[in-house]
Amino acid sequence: MTNDALNQEEFFGHPKALFILFFTEMWERFSFYGMKALLIFYLTRYHLFSDTSGNLLIGSYAALVYAVPVIGGFIADRYLGFRKAIVFGGIMLVLGHVGMAYEGNAATQSMTGEITRDETALQIFYFSLSLIIVGVGFLKANISSLVGELYEPGDKRRDSGFTLFYMGINLGSFLATLICVWLGETYGWSYGFGAAGVGMFFGLVTFISGRKLLMGKGEPKVPETLEKKSFGIKNEWLIYLVSVSSALVFWQMVQRHEVVSYSLMVAGAVSFIYIVYYAVTQLDKKAREQLIALTILIVFTIIFWALFEQAYTSLNLFADRILDRTIFGYTISAGQFLSFNALFIILLAPVFAWLWVKLGKYNPNTAVKFSMALLLVGLGFGSLVLGISLSGLGKVAMIWLILTYFLHTCGELCLSPVGLSAVTKLSPVKIVGFMMGVWFLATASSEFIASILANIASVDTSNGTAPDLNLAKQSYL
Repeated sequence: MTNDALNQEEFFGHPKALFILFFTEMWERFSFYGMKALLIFYLTRYHLFSDTSGNLLIGSYAALVYAVPVIGGFIADRYLGFRKAIVFGGIMLVLGHVGMAYEGNAATQSMTGEITRDETALQIFYFSLSLIIVGVGFLKANISSLVGELYEPGDKRRDSGFTLFYMGINLGSFLATLICVWLGETYGWSYGFGAAGVGMFFGLVTFISGRKLLMGKGEPKVPETLEKKSFGIKNEWLIYLVSVSSALVFWQMVQRHEVVSYSLMVAGAVSFIYIVYYAVTQLDKKAREQLIALTILIVFTIIFWALFEQAYTSLNLFADRILDRTIFGYTISAGQFLSFNALFIILLAPVFAWLWVKLGKYNPNTAVKFSMALLLVGLGFGSLVLGISLSGLGKVAMIWLILTYFLHTCGELCLSPVGLSAVTKLSPVKIVGFMMGVWFLATASSEFIASILANIASVDTSNGTAPDLNLAKQSYL
């Protein structure tokens, strides 16, 4: 295709397809973050889970959500292509979110402290989570990889494009943490979770309707392979069948956090061995050095995300129990404070996108940006410690949590969109999807570690009452 033809397919200096992917991911993240923002409250308030059990369940679920893209990326690389994988993932996500809308009966606690839960509702809940895990596995890594395919090697717009794409993620998160949380806490959990499902449906429709703008990007590398039969079934349909069946495995895993822990260790070891094997046997010196550098950067993301992801567990409960959430007579829902992270991304993403391009040759390298991210996330928690120390016997002023989210957001913008860009830039062409999956596997490990860290701040709520304010404060210090 000629340069003139390519220019005709641009919008605001970027390929038009970027904006189809922008809105697809926006709606997918609307569904994901809308559900996630409600999850710890749904578990601890409605099903009367302890902080510890709720944190570990969320950690196991979130770990699987980010680990499975290793498999989804590999399948897309070798067989389906990015486009088909995204469509299949979207369908699974819609089904999962529909299941989440069934809440069943609230748990009850007897005078002796015995808790009775609606086990049928819980099993439907666990299975719905498993469908979402499969869906994210096929969609998340591959839509990011497809963004990378829109830019030629060496295109200076790549980092800017990924930052804009990342802004779409956070626009979805911003809307979700306002709308889904409000619906869930005002009208019932099923309304909040149901709204998340509607958002995912919009995302799927957006992607399918914008197929022409992809201009052939993301199609299977060897389409003939999908037409061949194995066990009397076309390979493409066999992939779908096995993937749907895998939800039964994840259904059990989300209920057993120790299995998730061991699985992450095995998956990490296997991925590392494959990377070493591929680097030694398939790559020249320059490509090998790039892959090694990328692997080191991915390892360091674990620390950042283990701290950052406290937002959905310990910081969510912090906002609920310790924070003064009243302003001008209106009480903000605890989960709605998550919208500040997304709001800051929306406001700052264009600034960072402009900054990386404007700096040109003075642009800090990826390693420096990662270091800045770690410093900022640490400062964010420092602001919370200061806020608790200054609160005396009362609740903590909301400005301290808002400041924490501001600092964490700046760190996120230094690391995540730049990291996604580095994956597509430094990965060998044949394993871009796999390496994007490894990026999310590192995030998966950090999610599980995050749940363990969150339990340090857990408070005993076994008596069915809100924890003592000062006791809750001490748990965070």
